Amino acid sequence: MSKLEHETRGSGVSRRAFLKGSGAAAAASALAAGPGLAAEEQKTSALVAGTTTITLDVNGQSQKVEVEPRTTLLEALRYGLNLTGAKPISVDGSSGGSTVLIDGKPAAANTMLAIECVGKKIQTAESLAGSKLDPVAVAFVNHDASQCGFCTPGFVMAVKAFLAKNPKATEAQIRAGLNGNLCRCGTYANIISAVLDVVKGAGNG
Repeated sequence: MSKLEHETRGSGVSRRAFLKGSGAAAAASALAAGPGLAAEEQKTSALVAGTTTITLDVNGQSQKVEVEPRTTLLEALRYGLNLTGAKPISVDGSSGGSTVLIDGKPAAANTMLAIECVGKKIQTAESLAGSKLDPVAVAFVNHDASQCGFCTPGFVMAVKAFLAKNPKATEAQIRAGLNGNLCRCGTYANIISAVLDVVKGAGNG
């Protein structure tokens, strides 16, 4: 017999009655905190349930997409808007495959919630096509800077953001600036050559 059982039996209170009473006391304490606490918990529960429609500014257009609170920007882009350039290579964004630009800065789309991006300007790899291919994309083609091409959209977007801040970057700076993007095919040498060509003005017409 445990010390608790001995003490409760000695006092004429059974173990079951003691535990039941303890539970009631805990419930009473919660209620004593006031109805506001319970209401707040219900409110929080309601906020994270179900889906909602949000509007995202993607590639210069307002796009409506249905999301859950947990939906990542990557999921909203790929499965909600059919923009599949950004890739789900890693869950933590360490591969750089899901890189997009948010207000001009590179970000891993799979580490951001879609609802966080409302009111921000989102740019994906698809924005670099159009009537005239972007110089960075042209340089990647000219230097065969991809094999399977899976990592390429992330690299291209990372390069766009990097060169916007470092238009005269050196090779050493380029290597450091693209350190967050990985290529399993090992096309790094061609990628560096492509970026250096953009720095020199190649592909700018």
